[in-house]
Amino acid sequence: MLGFRKKPAIEPAPRIEPQLKGLFSTHGETPYARNLPYQLRSLPVPTVLPQEQTGMDDSAYDGQGQVSPFKSNFGCSIPELQLAWYDSQGFIGYQTCALLMQHWLIDKACRMPGRDAVRKGWELTVNGGDNVPGNVLNFISKIDKAYKVKWHLHEYLFKGRGFGIRVALFKVESPDPKYYEKPFNIDGVTPGSYKGIVQIDPYWIVPELTFSNVQDPTGLHFYEAEYWRTSSGLIHRSHLMIFTTGQVPDVLKPAYYYGGVSVPQRIMERIYAAERTANEAPMLAMTKRLTVMKTDLEQAMSNPSKFAERMEWWKQTRDNHGVKINGLDDEIQQFDTSLAELDNVIMTQYQIVAAIAEVPGTKLMGTQPKGFNSTGEFEEASYHEFLETLQEDDLSPLLDRHYALVVKSFVMPKFGMSEFQIDAAWRELDAMTALEQAQLNLLKIQGDAAAIATGEIDAQEGRKRLITDKDSGYNGLPEELPPMPDEAPVPGQPGAAPAQAAGTRAAAQLVAGKPSLPRARPEPGA
Repeated sequence: MLGFRKKPAIEPAPRIEPQLKGLFSTHGETPYARNLPYQLRSLPVPTVLPQEQTGMDDSAYDGQGQVSPFKSNFGCSIPELQLAWYDSQGFIGYQTCALLMQHWLIDKACRMPGRDAVRKGWELTVNGGDNVPGNVLNFISKIDKAYKVKWHLHEYLFKGRGFGIRVALFKVESPDPKYYEKPFNIDGVTPGSYKGIVQIDPYWIVPELTFSNVQDPTGLHFYEAEYWRTSSGLIHRSHLMIFTTGQVPDVLKPAYYYGGVSVPQRIMERIYAAERTANEAPMLAMTKRLTVMKTDLEQAMSNPSKFAERMEWWKQTRDNHGVKINGLDDEIQQFDTSLAELDNVIMTQYQIVAAIAEVPGTKLMGTQPKGFNSTGEFEEASYHEFLETLQEDDLSPLLDRHYALVVKSFVMPKFGMSEFQIDAAWRELDAMTALEQAQLNLLKIQGDAAAIATGEIDAQEGRKRLITDKDSGYNGLPEELPPMPDEAPVPGQPGAAPAQAAGTRAAAQLVAGKPSLPRARPEPGA
């Protein structure tokens, strides 16, 4: 009655809710994610020049001129958690992209297409009917080496894929202080003023739009930055070459600072899954054996220190380096985890990474394909098509501007020539083997022989074709045939075969596979 025997009330411990550290696609509907607060992010307001007005996506819903957040109907067929996961795929920031590019596989995925696209190089051609001497083209090639144009092309694609955007500026020293604020004009380039190509990381440059860029959807440059600002001032877009990956719709362009979806953003989760899967292999190899022994658990728990001592002894003698001893009444079982096909599971994850990066898995990983039972031939052909697209759509415009500046700044003053246009003809990406090249040369020679036999060309023209073909193996021969010996009959004189007939007979023998050999001249008096 006095409460001496009454036990104090025990207050229940406060429930600690699990904290969500991150949302991963393999987590699924876990308790950690069911109560995830869902909040859609707003887009930043683009900077508009010259008036302080916002773009068409501004609803001023809060009276502050902020961009309206996305509207979502949670009654639709997409679950809220799934929609939240897709929303998490948004812009990750340029600093995050730089951090992710440190990973070895992300670095290869971003760097490899650029290297492969420019490895074979290109040929300088003049297709406008202008007669340009060979020494002029050699001079331009030397400027390319001095300005490291090939390295700039690779860096242009590498950092562009890494950040989603890459800005290249053609550095020209002009007496006009507002040269870059005005639209590009080739006539404003003075002799010797072109200094090379400068590439700018996206966190050092800010896009700025004019009123027409954000108000007129029918404009040619709607939602494209008219100017880009650096610490040195405004730069008109016509002075820049901008490479973007993964173009986004207009409504998302401000969120990406008018760039694109970067390769690290696309593959970071899949690389995480692939690396986690690869890390499971050594862990399974070390813990693949599970030993089970029947024992009296009540007796074991009655003396836990003795039980722990016996378990420690058991672990020391459980592998083949020790001897396992058990009693007559003991029953021991061992279960092994099978590691068969584990390599296929691991490599399949990496091949998905390669598919997202648009690089063949055999090339990205340097191993034979597994899991998909693929030979890699289709992947290589598709990869070459991707590289050709990069060359034509992204690298060729940069080279065209570079060569226009080189001609205006260096070639015209040095050689006293009028303005002309230089085009870059990209070399073939497929490298032939020595046997394939030899077979191709044989087909070319047989074609020349057939043309000589029918009189379409003569032997001199066929020889010139061999000399000008860089892969024929006869590049160093003189274009003129060597003179005939004095005692040899001159074509057209009595005792000599007609030149055309001799060429026809030689061509026919070459096609038949029986080339005529010069017969030994008989000694005098024989």
